Amino acid sequence: MANNISRSMTRRSAIRNAGKAAVFTGLSFTARPASAKSIYGKRQVTAFALTGDRYHNIDYVRTALGKTLVKDLGISIDFTDELSLLTAPNLKEYKLLIMLRDGMTWPNGYEGAGGRPIVSEPPLPKFDQNPVYWMTVEQGKAVKEFVQNGGAALFYHNVTYISPQNQDFRDVLGAVTREHPPLRPFKVKIVNKEHPITRGVNDFVVTDEQHFVKYEKDPKFVLMESVNEDGLTWRDQGGSSVAGWAYDYGKGRVCYLAPGHVITALWNPEYEKIQRNAVKWLLREI
Repeated sequence: MANNISRSMTRRSAIRNAGKAAVFTGLSFTARPASAKSIYGKRQVTAFALTGDRYHNIDYVRTALGKTLVKDLGISIDFTDELSLLTAPNLKEYKLLIMLRDGMTWPNGYEGAGGRPIVSEPPLPKFDQNPVYWMTVEQGKAVKEFVQNGGAALFYHNVTYISPQNQDFRDVLGAVTREHPPLRPFKVKIVNKEHPITRGVNDFVVTDEQHFVKYEKDPKFVLMESVNEDGLTWRDQGGSSVAGWAYDYGKGRVCYLAPGHVITALWNPEYEKIQRNAVKWLLREI
């Protein structure tokens, strides 16, 4: 009997450990009820996260949100950088769309030596290093219809770079990029302390890309703004920008949060509160 008990405890321990490991991958182990069929098979998953681009590796996004949203909040997320998976049929299998990636791909390649001279023997042939906008008209419509029909969208950071080339996506997001200066410290000020997403959250400082945007929806939906308190400006935009908002869109909901270029910004304790609150608000749990 002792051996049987020992084997049983070992099996239970292994299952617990496997569950803990899976939580950090951002997959399906979660305490919440199953909500949707996964693109990866017949698992049940809440959110579809399209992340990762030339300047934003999917690994840091998966690691950051795997902690803040999967482990700490308890939702399940399918992470992918495969752009072709952003389709209307796939989105129907989820309650929440998460995006942290820009609007460009480099299908013909690009140099990536961090500014160092490229040495190659034999020499590399010259290749086209021009970017291509990836989101199709159909994909923009898929996002719009998903939210209009009751889905939720959590947009981060550089998705404003998709807007210049896709009007449907731009209308859902509510903004277009005005680009950004290099990584530097700035303060995020909460301008609406009564919204469920920001209630109880304090102003905070991050070292990140301070994204400047042209916000195109009603000012009453703005939650926070970024402010450079060191007197640094960006082109003709000054030193501050709208940095977060949330609103109903059709039967669904949308939230945008600007910080997110580095994992340390995503893990700022006050910003973690905002991200978790945003997911709960988007899913109508608060």
